[in-house]
Amino acid sequence: MIRVLLVDDQAIVRAGFRVILGLADDIEVVGECADGPAAVEAAARLKPDVVCMDVRMPGGDGLSATREILDRAVGKPPEILVITTFDLDEYVFGALEAGAGGFVLKDTDPDDLVDAVRRLARGQGLVDRSVTRRVMTEFARRRPPSGSDTDALDLLTAREADIVRLLARGMSNAEIAESLFIETSTVKSHLGRAMAKIGTRDRLQTVVWAYRTGVARP
Repeated sequence: MIRVLLVDDQAIVRAGFRVILGLADDIEVVGECADGPAAVEAAARLKPDVVCMDVRMPGGDGLSATREILDRAVGKPPEILVITTFDLDEYVFGALEAGAGGFVLKDTDPDDLVDAVRRLARGQGLVDRSVTRRVMTEFARRRPPSGSDTDALDLLTAREADIVRLLARGMSNAEIAESLFIETSTVKSHLGRAMAKIGTRDRLQTVVWAYRTGVARP
């Protein structure tokens, strides 16, 4: 069962998400709160698998709460799914830089919200399709000065680097395997080792790393 914590300053939004997620037989909403500080306390106490986090809340913003939840986590930290009405770049960048594993807009379809929670619980990050290209292009623009991409590549084997680049293009493990003429299990093994080397927690953070370091380009 996937344990979910809802964080939003609007009670009606929390109620809607609770109904949507409650219809899934593999998801349980274990708590809800209305601001960042309360979210930090609830995450430590309830130990959810996924936190659905609003960004702008009067009592304390979701980006600061995301950082604090991940910093304070003992053992495996929860995945943070940022859900907001704002698709402005600053919120997307802030969420990903804070360590969020996913970003979707509040007007996403109910089925897509359930799918997002399931994907994060499996360790797969995601960003709403409407902002993905902008986000990755901006991360590439912000990347460190020339030369750092060579340093980043030194961390990976040639095969690991190829797999990370294909992942950054949005390919699934099966698609990567087909492209490189290897088994899907081999892709998973190489990707796991690459993530351990560069210190990323999930696929989304690996893609962010690839674009920020210049290993992948838009």
